[in-house]
Amino acid sequence: MPSTQILQPVLKMKVDELFLNWLSEPATQTLLKDYLDLIKRGQHTDLSGVDAKEKRTLTFNENNNVASQKNMAEKKPTPFNTPSSPPSTSTLPSGSSGSTRVTGANGRMLRRSVSTKKAQVRTEEPVTTALSESIPKFYFPRGRPQANLNIDSLISKIEKIFSLFPNERATIEDMGQVAKACECPLYWKVPLFCSAGGDRTGFVSVHKFVAMWRKTLQTCHDDASKFVHLLAKPGCNYLEQDDFIPFLQDVVNSHAGLAFLKEAPDFHSRYITTVVQRIFYNVNRSWTGKITCSELRKSNFLQNVVLLEQEEDVNQLTDFFSYEHFYVIYCKFWELDTDHDLYIDQKDLAQHNDQAISHKMIERIFSGTVTRDRRVYKEGRLSYADFVWFLLSEEDKKTDTSIEYWFRCMDLDGDGVLSMYELEYFYEEQCQKLESMAIEPLPFEDCLCQMLDLVKPEVKGKITLRDLKRCKMSHIFFDTFFNIEKYLDHEQRDPFSIEVETDGQEVSDWERYAAQEYDLLVAEEAANEHCNDVFDNPLSPLGQHISNELSLTKRHFFEIPNPHCNLDLDEYEYEDDFE
Repeated sequence: MPSTQILQPVLKMKVDELFLNWLSEPATQTLLKDYLDLIKRGQHTDLSGVDAKEKRTLTFNENNNVASQKNMAEKKPTPFNTPSSPPSTSTLPSGSSGSTRVTGANGRMLRRSVSTKKAQVRTEEPVTTALSESIPKFYFPRGRPQANLNIDSLISKIEKIFSLFPNERATIEDMGQVAKACECPLYWKVPLFCSAGGDRTGFVSVHKFVAMWRKTLQTCHDDASKFVHLLAKPGCNYLEQDDFIPFLQDVVNSHAGLAFLKEAPDFHSRYITTVVQRIFYNVNRSWTGKITCSELRKSNFLQNVVLLEQEEDVNQLTDFFSYEHFYVIYCKFWELDTDHDLYIDQKDLAQHNDQAISHKMIERIFSGTVTRDRRVYKEGRLSYADFVWFLLSEEDKKTDTSIEYWFRCMDLDGDGVLSMYELEYFYEEQCQKLESMAIEPLPFEDCLCQMLDLVKPEVKGKITLRDLKRCKMSHIFFDTFFNIEKYLDHEQRDPFSIEVETDGQEVSDWERYAAQEYDLLVAEEAANEHCNDVFDNPLSPLGQHISNELSLTKRHFFEIPNPHCNLDLDEYEYEDDFE
């Protein structure tokens, strides 16, 4: 026979079930309501006139609780012949002579004490081992711990390196050796230095650094979590844009491929701004402005940081650190920023690529839907940082970030779907531009059929972000609705043709664009310097005539350092595309 402790919770449940059954009857509710009205009016409530049936009904709960208490004290097994279905009111127990009836406040206190005692008995029951305890841990937000990691051995190597420095203190110049002792990439030296407090004192003692690095090794188990821990603000598990500034400033100061920038400190911040925006453009896939460990693991940023040490030419690191790419982006911005206040308005942006982008799309960009700075919408000005995102998205519409960028712009109502109305809204201006160029536009219905065949949306008549990422032809789709020059270019060539490098690897649209524009800009700057040399030569009749008659002065495109500024035009080989 089962033990008493196992049956007690079952008895309590049955009593509660019977009590709720009694309380839900209309007769009981009517009777209780009448007594409540009498109590509210201050009248005396006398139960002597109530018949036996009603008395038994009112005292049902008290009797059952007292009976339960007596049953627990005697620890007698409960019989199994209890009916499974709730009995009617006429069959409810009327209270035997062996159980004392308790009413009023004392009865309520007794009921509470009985319930407490039963709850305590239930908690004392042995708990079986949960099945979840046998499931191995599979979520490691700070990386999977390494079983064979010997922290003490690593710390001893670090202490040995510090012993080589005066007073066992390392300056920023010594941190390269310390980074290698920590088995970290070379350009982690400034994050290591600052995390140990070196930015405040100018040096790092061995004790502070060892304490910091030991804690890092104990809590962070992969490169992504360590990098975030070193760069992030105290208490944060993510990286914001300003967290990268000390790290990138060290790259500018110490990398051999950027040595020419030492003579132009004014452009350090603009190069750093460009790299930071490219980092967030490629890594921060959530668009939150906060890079997490998970996003860092999924990107190739840390691999590029390792390559910084191995590659002397930063232009080979085209994903983030290329100076040529920065040069192209900044030159394009400088052309549009006529007053050179590092801000452009809608009229300035409309001049990009000979007014190829529609005015409706420019209005959407300035609406704040794809910019972080709220002042873009309030003041109607676009900063250089936001322009970096625009140019990267405009010149390469095949990346996930660029698809999300333009999808947000075209999704006027923000419902996550491009409706036929929204497509027609942007296509109307394209038709007007084509008519002004004496080109008959394709009717919207025919254009819509082509785009639906191109994208093949999962839901008929509704194009989602997932559809555009899956179709691999998003650049044709977007250019059709807001870039007239590229739309006509797509119409005149095979959309499935892919340009490849000589080694057979596919080149991204952005890399191809940046390479072509950089060659043009270098040639243009060399031509300007050649003309300025003629103007400044007093022995040159042509230079003297132009200078005297037209009062022209020496004018560079703008004062930005260029590692190829001494190019000779006579030796420059023009490509076929630029002849």
